[in-house]
Amino acid sequence: MEDKQITIDRPFITLGQLLKEEGIIPTGGAAKWYLKENRVLVNGESDDRRGRKLYPDDQVALPDYPTLVIKTK
Repeated sequence: MEDKQITIDRPFITLGQLLKEEGIIPTGGAAKWYLKENRVLVNGESDDRRGRKLYPDDQVALPDYPTLVIKTK
């Protein structure tokens, strides 16, 4: 699966915001559940914190989804 570029217009985005904006979860409140039920890798390391700050060039790997690469405008 090819990587997907995610462009942000702010210094960082949280993992929970990213999941919601990409339509992976329906609401921000679902992030906690999603992160407990699915193995999510941030820059190759497992992370289940919905408040994890993601900066440009960070990579987020999700099950059954392309790797998300954070970029700025």
